[in-house]
Amino acid sequence: MSTQTQSSDAFSTYKQNVQKYFENISKITPQYFQSITYLQEECFKACEKTINASVSMQQEFAKKTGISTEIPSAAKSAIVDANKQFVQASTVQNQFVKTTIDTTVQNMKTFNDNVNAFVELNKNIIQSWVNPFTQKN
Repeated sequence: MSTQTQSSDAFSTYKQNVQKYFENISKITPQYFQSITYLQEECFKACEKTINASVSMQQEFAKKTGISTEIPSAAKSAIVDANKQFVQASTVQNQFVKTTIDTTVQNMKTFNDNVNAFVELNKNIIQSWVNPFTQKN
């Protein structure tokens, strides 16, 4: 915020404090999102490593104890097909969520573009209410 004359008017004080708040939010929001992204990446890595380590341990156990790990081709096909369906459903869900977010962003942009028009309309309404009481005869 640039150096402005401090006013004791309630609305000026309010506007100055709101401006300071949003300036601060605009500075810290990118850092927050970056931290969340790093956390999400680390969680994904941890899940993948944990699952792979568990499978490797079970595979080693089966090998050392002589347990057969062969599965019928129909079962293998069912597992592969189920995974394909899961991946496809996840992709569709992701596209739906992204489209929803993009639409919401566009709606917010439209709202932001029209805030001044709403304010002007409300000013005109207020003026029409106040006029009968302030007119001088």
